Amino acid sequence: MNIYVGNLSYSVTEDSLRSMFEAFGGVVSAKLIMDRDTGQSKGFGFVEMENNADGHKAIEDLNGSDNGGRALRVNVAKPREQGNRGRRNRY
Repeated sequence: MNIYVGNLSYSVTEDSLRSMFEAFGGVVSAKLIMDRDTGQSKGFGFVEMENNADGHKAIEDLNGSDNGGRALRVNVAKPREQGNRGRRNRY
C-alpha cells in the first residue's frame, strides 16, 4: 500500500519517516520529496507498506498527529496523473 504523508516538519529525514511507520508494520520504502534547486525537503513524502491492514492502521493513527508543531496529513496515495503536469500549452 502506498501512503502520502504531507505537512511534514522540514527536519524529518527518510530514516525518521521510515521509523514513524515501522511502528505499524513492515515498510518497503520511505521517500521524502526534495526541492531540486535547494536540496531541502518539500514537506511531504511517500511510504510503501508491506500490507494494506498495517497501512490503514498507520493512516488512522498518524493522520492529524503532531509532527514538529505541524498536523500530519496521511492518506492513501493516488496514482500520478499523466499529461502535461500543470504546464500550459504555449500554442
